[in-house]
Amino acid sequence: MPLHMTKIAFAAQSPADLRAWLESHAPFGEARLTTRYVPKRQEEMVGGSLYWIFEHALIGRSPILGFEQRESDGRWDIRLEPRLIPVVTKPKRAHQGWRYLKDEDAPRDLTDGEDSGDIMPPKLARELMKLGLV
Repeated sequence: MPLHMTKIAFAAQSPADLRAWLESHAPFGEARLTTRYVPKRQEEMVGGSLYWIFEHALIGRSPILGFEQRESDGRWDIRLEPRLIPVVTKPKRAHQGWRYLKDEDAPRDLTDGEDSGDIMPPKLARELMKLGLV
């Protein structure tokens, strides 16, 4: 079972915006995010996914290809498949940086023909989470 991570979709105005950013990297074969520190459990994360948080909910995932240290500044790149796989919306509080997510705690992928509109919208999930209902 791979280990996953969560990260806020910073600067994305919508899930479609995040998807467009990821897909714009398809000609390069991968999208890259920069982090100051490499995860200590990075070997467990290859084959896992980065789950994106948007409006206090997990909305999709991008498979992790690996990690690579930059020579210029010592930072690390998180190498991702340049695609957004929609998942069942799950409330998730915002946080800085990234956090680990165990496989058993990760939301399932949406099946073919299942629409994210069939699942609870992120704003509603956030409001219900604030009320302690989910």
